[in-house]
Amino acid sequence: MKLFMDEDFLLETETARSLFHNSAENEPIYDFHCHLIPAQIAENKQFSNLTELWLAGDHYKWRMMRAMGFDERSITGGANDYEKFLAWAKTVERLIGNPLYHWTHLELRRYFGIDEVLSEKTAPVVWEKSTALLEQGGLSVKDIFEKFNVYAVGTTDDPADSLEYHKSIVKGSAPIGKIKTKVIPSFRPDKALNIDKPGFAEYIAKLSSVSGVPIRSVEDVVKALERRLDFFVSLGCRASDHALEYPPFAVMDDADVEKTFQDALADKPINTADAYKTKVLTELARIYAERNVAMQLHFASIRNVNSHMFKLLGPDTGYDASHDHQVTANLAGLLDRMESRNALPKTVLYTLNPKDYYPLATVMGGFQDNYSKEQGIRGKMQLGSAWWFCDHRDGMEEQLRTLANVGFLSAFVGMLTDSRSFLSYPRHEYFRRIFCNLIGGWVENGEYPPDMDALSSIVKDVCFGNAKRYFG
Repeated sequence: MKLFMDEDFLLETETARSLFHNSAENEPIYDFHCHLIPAQIAENKQFSNLTELWLAGDHYKWRMMRAMGFDERSITGGANDYEKFLAWAKTVERLIGNPLYHWTHLELRRYFGIDEVLSEKTAPVVWEKSTALLEQGGLSVKDIFEKFNVYAVGTTDDPADSLEYHKSIVKGSAPIGKIKTKVIPSFRPDKALNIDKPGFAEYIAKLSSVSGVPIRSVEDVVKALERRLDFFVSLGCRASDHALEYPPFAVMDDADVEKTFQDALADKPINTADAYKTKVLTELARIYAERNVAMQLHFASIRNVNSHMFKLLGPDTGYDASHDHQVTANLAGLLDRMESRNALPKTVLYTLNPKDYYPLATVMGGFQDNYSKEQGIRGKMQLGSAWWFCDHRDGMEEQLRTLANVGFLSAFVGMLTDSRSFLSYPRHEYFRRIFCNLIGGWVENGEYPPDMDALSSIVKDVCFGNAKRYFG
């Protein structure tokens, strides 16, 4: 029997162990998509206890605590921090087979040097040890970035954001001071595309005010977004991000799209949102391509499925799910429309539903062309990492196997945290162990030669090098 989560955790072969320890383990981290709060980075936040670090805002954990039977008071409600931590400890004890079990113990070990297995019984000593370490300092945001060799993080920011904290970080202003980690804004214009969602007209008015562009037409929306993107790029932006239930694709005359837009501004019913989204996304793709900004498209999330809890707690509280829309025809049409205008940027495609891996991977394979560039982009079109409900061992292996089977695995830009927590960096270690184990198994099964130099190069690229080249 193997020891619980020893140094060779998840590494089943000698080749896997060699690749992880000699090639992957110490590579820098480029966390190109996350939801860290820029204000907390700028102020170099020092956390007071594990509840603040672990449970505040982490709906992954909240879902499991609800499933364990805890009431909302012990999760997002008025219970004190230790009560919430104890509820989480009782939950962890029963989380066999769930990646949160592994993440929890990796985080205890890597951040705090705590080897105890978390349970109701060990909760008091884990709380005491972790709180004492936090009180001593040494786990501020800056310390965490340095400890985990975080090369860069890509935060997620609305076009109307002032980016004041990014400016402060770039300047090295107190309290964060100068840091090696690059903190890069990412452009997420969802509210400008969601013509079918409440608050659209109010958001367009806000975008108009911030951009200085009087928005009276769809063309004005694009101009305003272009002006804001240039501001983002001036502060290092290298990627955009779009959260979409499915790839929108509908082509209508500009006059009909304009009428839809005017109806939405007047809070009138609209016939279709997809034609507006198709037009604006296509224009944004052109703008991204001109500025060498990568376009990330996240598909297949259905939001706020529990309307009662949405009214009580609001969005992003653990009530989203995987969607099952068909994607192939719309995605092919959307990408083709962008490509036909010589306006398809570097693109990363993510899905929350594993059924979409083959459609996404095969469609994107038809758009890897670099004919308009003097020097091509390796892996221009990417099948994004296993995301959200899929970032467990089975999900990561399925995504990696699909990409290897029908794509170009060695050009993959690798893992991201997609997290609001500064304790999430061991997820990169988790991914690297799984990746090295998969590669090592192929080698030891005679499916790839045991050329350790070539293998090491592939592993280092997927862990860090590809992302650095792709995003810049």
